[in-house]
Amino acid sequence: MARYTGPQVKLSRREGVALTDKCAKYLDRRNYPPGEHGRGRIRQSEYLLQLREKQKTRRFYGVLEKQFRRYYEKASRQPGITGENLLRMLEMRLDNVVFRLGFASTRRQARQLVNHGHFRVNGKKVNIPSYQVRPDDVITVKEGSNAEGVIRAATETVTVVASWLQADYDSLNGKVLKAPDRTEIDMPVREQLIVELYSK
Repeated sequence: MARYTGPQVKLSRREGVALTDKCAKYLDRRNYPPGEHGRGRIRQSEYLLQLREKQKTRRFYGVLEKQFRRYYEKASRQPGITGENLLRMLEMRLDNVVFRLGFASTRRQARQLVNHGHFRVNGKKVNIPSYQVRPDDVITVKEGSNAEGVIRAATETVTVVASWLQADYDSLNGKVLKAPDRTEIDMPVREQLIVELYSK
């Protein structure tokens, strides 16, 4: 399974947004792109804006290029607005749902917990981070999981759970109430630019 294992701060500086809470303090100190030409003048173009938006979205969800392209192709075949379909599919990934429920403090941590088999979907073991959950799916922590302490620690930092999800922190389970609308996805991305980039 391919994934990016390098520094998140470097990616955050490249995109100009904090991909995790930890990255925010580094962006305040060095709010320019990494590399020796980071402080140089960047020639803005329509293509550059579209590319940066696509890269930012990919990096938020921890998806590599080939997989992201497949998500776009699936989204374009579905009825409705392609950009919204794309974001909805990314939001319905199991690792993202675990993160949104508050069972992990970052998407990277959620991905690892799913990978190591600490979660059940409708009572069945699922260890594929990209697994697409559906409305009415119930996500539970595996009974006797040795990651329970980590998961409970993550739940203590949660301030709000996404409106399309329902979480019960006493019994450590969550439910997908429905597929999210665009208004319920709080990602700072302009999905229309991604559609424009791929439809060239």
